[in-house]
Amino acid sequence: MTRLSVEMLAADTPPPITSAGHARLGFAVLVGIAVIILLITRFKLHAFLALTIGSLALGTVAGAPLDQAITSFTTGLGGTVAGVGVLIALGAIMGRLLADSGGADRIVDTILSRWGGAGSQAAGQKGGDGRGRGGRAMPWAMVVIASLIGLPLFFEVGIVLLIPVVLMIAKRGDHSLMRIGIPALAGLSVMHGLIPPHPGPLVAIDAVGADLGVTLALGVLIAVPTVIIAGPLFSKVATRWVDLPAPGRMLPQRASAELERRPGFGATLSTVLLPVVLMLTKALVDIAVDDPADRTQRVCDVLGSPLIALLAAVIASFFTLGRPAGFGKQHLQRTVEQGLMPLAGILLIVGAGGGFKQTLIDCGVGRAILDVSRHWPVPALLLAWLIAVAIRLATGSATVATVSAAGLVAPLAADMSTTHAALLVLAVGAGSLFFSHVNDAGFWLVKEYFELSVGQTFKTWSVMETIISVVAGGLILLVSVVI
Repeated sequence: MTRLSVEMLAADTPPPITSAGHARLGFAVLVGIAVIILLITRFKLHAFLALTIGSLALGTVAGAPLDQAITSFTTGLGGTVAGVGVLIALGAIMGRLLADSGGADRIVDTILSRWGGAGSQAAGQKGGDGRGRGGRAMPWAMVVIASLIGLPLFFEVGIVLLIPVVLMIAKRGDHSLMRIGIPALAGLSVMHGLIPPHPGPLVAIDAVGADLGVTLALGVLIAVPTVIIAGPLFSKVATRWVDLPAPGRMLPQRASAELERRPGFGATLSTVLLPVVLMLTKALVDIAVDDPADRTQRVCDVLGSPLIALLAAVIASFFTLGRPAGFGKQHLQRTVEQGLMPLAGILLIVGAGGGFKQTLIDCGVGRAILDVSRHWPVPALLLAWLIAVAIRLATGSATVATVSAAGLVAPLAADMSTTHAALLVLAVGAGSLFFSHVNDAGFWLVKEYFELSVGQTFKTWSVMETIISVVAGGLILLVSVVI
């Protein structure tokens, strides 16, 4: 996507469903968010209902016709479930099969034996409290694993693949959930916001006209200290704020002791990494070939799409996990059904979060922020970060924030060096991660998977995202002075 195409895309955006001014839109956003938080925290209403009511309240205060506000909400809900719901379902099936076959046990026991100081049982006694060598090493192991797995993956796909491992390591090693979960989430989030070939950074690179290789190199330079601070280091603080064990509802249980044998570590790890390899191959081929008519690229685009990659992993797991454990056709069918059963509430909440985000966008909140921010008298890199922060807070979408902010600040790159143009892209990416809250589907995904309250999600996930954004933004400004 070129700079011109981004500007044309912004021009072709449908008009808002309300003619409210900027002040009224800002007040409507505050009302909508306040209604959601109040209904959940004070009246203990289910998050799906609270998000639905909050979206309608937002549209009403903004002056949008009720039928159009409803259409915006349902469109956003449907789009989010269509984009994320199938991936969550496939991940849940694979997670259940990993657990029932003993494959997850194999991964957890191997990780705990190498980084936890002993096997799973001994780790629970010696290193699980975080005071022994294994307890100190485990968060660092998780951030490395999550960063590698998250390199080619959408954030939601990475969560789906890592959650079973995170929960089982926390349970088996007797670690606090936040001590293990925060490093994993930080690794995924930093990759998503700063490192190509993720779609947000790639669109920003094209919009600004930055060099991909320079952006990738500087992105890694910024990402390493950022993920260390927001992951293993912040997890110590997050554990003091929210000290919880691994939840039981989504926790895969240890495979039955009646299993005669379990899948090998190599076969299990290869199955888990299969979608990672397929998506990474797609990204590399897209960069190297860049010809939509090329047959190789078309094949890789299909195989590397999140849906096909995860579906392939699920089908492969029938043979690499189910067959070694002695599962027949009926056992596999039962495992699939049991994996899907806990997902109804999660899918509705995540979908409703997408509905609230779409209502914000259709009411014109993102466009209003772009209009107001055009005349902010601040340096270019800081301006790019602030614009992305404002759009992220208003719409809840890191991708929307990245595309919108990149299109707006693209003219600023005309007189920049190659290095500073790359830093401009990274500033947009860093700002797009700032303070995830109730209008972000990822907020509800983390909350439901980890079984946190709204307040606990703010104290852990939202603060972690803010740390990533601020630390990365500060490092970008520092590098711009040094280079």
